[in-house]
Amino acid sequence: MSKQLSTTFTTTLSLIDQFQKALTTPPTESADAKDANNIEPLPLLGASATALRAHVTKLSLLSITSPFTHSAIGTVLRELNESVLPSLVTAALFLTPAQYTKAFQSEVLGLVKGVLTELLSLVREVQRVDAKKEDEKGAKSDLSKAEKDIVTRATGRVWDACDIVTDVSSKGVVGFVMRRVEQWRDLVRDAVEEIEEWDPEDDDDEFMDELLGEKKEESDDEEENAALLEHKKVTLRFLKPVAQVYPAVINNRLKNVGEAPLASEAGIKKLEALMVNLQAIPDHVDEAAGGLYEADFERSAGYLQKTRKCAAAAVDLVMAPWGADDAPADKFTTWAKTWLKVVEEVSKTIGE
Repeated sequence: MSKQLSTTFTTTLSLIDQFQKALTTPPTESADAKDANNIEPLPLLGASATALRAHVTKLSLLSITSPFTHSAIGTVLRELNESVLPSLVTAALFLTPAQYTKAFQSEVLGLVKGVLTELLSLVREVQRVDAKKEDEKGAKSDLSKAEKDIVTRATGRVWDACDIVTDVSSKGVVGFVMRRVEQWRDLVRDAVEEIEEWDPEDDDDEFMDELLGEKKEESDDEEENAALLEHKKVTLRFLKPVAQVYPAVINNRLKNVGEAPLASEAGIKKLEALMVNLQAIPDHVDEAAGGLYEADFERSAGYLQKTRKCAAAAVDLVMAPWGADDAPADKFTTWAKTWLKVVEEVSKTIGE
């Protein structure tokens, strides 16, 4: 291994480690407000991820293709060290909670750390190839297929990580929020469908009762099943309008709104709060369903009330169009007011 290339490898590995630590404890605000105004983090993030993808492609090809050229590999690594990696990490660190929401910042930091982790693995593999060539004194000798596969697989993992970062940067904060809301929507739908398909009579524990020496009267079973069916009916009547919140918010307050939610500090806080409430609902619904299945109606009712609180808060947050709390009512505003009345009505039977 040439001394210069060895130094470059060491620098790259050290930089990756330093950047990983920087991303683990990011500043709550940009370190330099003046610089922050001159940097557009999302375009820089996407461009840096694209550049990194191109550089690791070069690095991979140079390492598995004979002859192994120290100078060419050193050039690629220096470009990573001096430009690509600093730009990638800088972009991630300039995505502050106050401007992009805490959730989006956490997502990007995690993704960029993932990119660096995969890059670290690739650089180490290339370093091993270099050491092998040096030991064999044969820069022109070919690697085995297995050795090449190790490098190409490591390269593929970096590509995948970069592609995810590029996708997130292109869709932006609102696109990220919309994707998350769609995921929570699907979780709630799945839970509702599971409750719909659940039949209390199929959960017959007669065999276990006999095993434990317990025998229920038939009339007791009928009463218990009737109670379960009634609570199932009440639960579904309540959850169906809750499930409607997700597509309504997506279609009317997230899709095709551009950067409107990010235009003010109030809008960003509202977007953050919207996510917090919509994210909590699937867990509450699962707990409510669990209580229903176990005939623990008090527990089930408690989580349904928590579900109601979160759903109502989410609807209330975005009742008015973004940036216009005093604007005339639009289609969603009218729908939201009706929805709140419906949910208030169906909630009256919870816990009865």
